[in-house]
Amino acid sequence: MAIRIYGNRAIKTLPGQATRPTSARVREALFNIWRGRVSGCRWLDLCAGSGAMGAEALCRGAAVAVGIDAAGAACRVIRQNWTLVAQPEQSFQVLRGDVIQQLRKLQGSFDLIYFDPPYASGLYQSVLAGIAENGLLVEEGAIAVEYSPESWQPAETAGLALDQTKRYGSTSLAFFSPEGI
Repeated sequence: MAIRIYGNRAIKTLPGQATRPTSARVREALFNIWRGRVSGCRWLDLCAGSGAMGAEALCRGAAVAVGIDAAGAACRVIRQNWTLVAQPEQSFQVLRGDVIQQLRKLQGSFDLIYFDPPYASGLYQSVLAGIAENGLLVEEGAIAVEYSPESWQPAETAGLALDQTKRYGSTSLAFFSPEGI
C-alpha cells in the first residue's frame, strides 16, 4: 500500500493495521503550523511507522531526520521511504527498538519532534519525560504529539510546557515546548 506526501510523492506503508499512517489532513495541518521551521532542522520521528512524517520533513528541507520504531518491518519501510526522498545534502538514521531505551542513546538535540505512538500504548508521559530528561529538544524547539482524546489527555510534563491542542476529526495534536520559553 502507498500514500502520497508533499510534492505528490508516493511512499510505502505497511500492510494491515499494525501501523496507522498519519492522515493527509493532519500532516498538512502540522506542516502549516510549523511552516518556516522545517527547512534546515533536525527532525526526530518517534514511533515512526511508515516514516511518512519524516519523509514529509525531508521533502520540506529538514537537514537531518532520525526515526525510531520497535518493528523491524516498519524500520525497513522507513529506510526505503527516506532513501527515496532524501537529497544528497540531507542525512537520516532509522533506529529499531523500544522508544524509551532509544531516547537514552540519542546524541544531540532536535528542533522538531513528532511523536505518534499506538494510541492505547500508555507511552505518552514516559516518552515526553524522557525527551525532557535527556535534553533532546533545543531551546526554541517544539514537539507535536498525535493522540486520540479517548486514549490520552495532554498535560504539562516536567521540563515541557503544553502550548496548545488542535483537533482534526478523531485525531488530535498536542504541542509542547521547553518549559520557561
